[in-house]
Amino acid sequence: MVSTSPSRELLVGRLRSERSGRVARIAGPFTPILLLLIWEVASRSGILDARFFPPPTSIVGTFADLVAAGTLQSHALATLSRVGVGLVLGAVPGLLLGIALGAVPLLRALFGPIFASLLPIPKIAILPLLLLIFGLGEASKWVIVAIGVFFYVFYNTMGGVLQIQPIYFDVAKSSGASRWRTWTTVALPAALPSIFTGLKLSVGGAFVIIAASEFVGSRTGIGYLIWSAWGTLSVAKMYVGIVTISLLGYLAGLLVALLERRLVPWSRQ
Repeated sequence: MVSTSPSRELLVGRLRSERSGRVARIAGPFTPILLLLIWEVASRSGILDARFFPPPTSIVGTFADLVAAGTLQSHALATLSRVGVGLVLGAVPGLLLGIALGAVPLLRALFGPIFASLLPIPKIAILPLLLLIFGLGEASKWVIVAIGVFFYVFYNTMGGVLQIQPIYFDVAKSSGASRWRTWTTVALPAALPSIFTGLKLSVGGAFVIIAASEFVGSRTGIGYLIWSAWGTLSVAKMYVGIVTISLLGYLAGLLVALLERRLVPWSRQ
């Protein structure tokens, strides 16, 4: 006689998993609220030093004041414009060179070591050099963001091309497709999931780089807002800047994810 205990155990385990998943979906959105409530109580009761961890309600008040004055919007627009220009300047050459080096072994052998040696250099470390070359204007901000974005897109694109099965290139070649057509109809679509992975990483990296670059040589931007607040010991304003740049990066990442769903419906991500 066949025992039914394994199927019963499997059913019980599945029910428990569904129950825990349902609890997680319900309780998940309230977790940040609970954390803020604990922070509020701990700050006002003296458990946390309010000089460094002001109550969230006071941070919200500072946020409202900055929005009412239009200060936060102007700084956010300055940061977003720099990130947008830097993304385009870095992603386009990263995409083209990533496809080229991924598809052509000779190019990869010649130029791969150069990019590999440049990758470990902290991008913010070259900001003083860029300020000397491009000055204190917008160009230096664009270039440093573009450099950081380039490596994310370049390596993910090249990796995506290298993972393509050779049979696809053989089929394209046997059908008489030119090299350009092979790249645009085989290499690029197959590498798109990896390319979008690089884009999503580059968006986060771009906001990190631009915030650091706005600390010096800038009079606008969220990074400048944070740095100027530090200079005047306006801790609540510092938190407003930190939260704002976090939200901007999160929303930008969501836009890239939505674009990926539209352009790469076959991606598992």
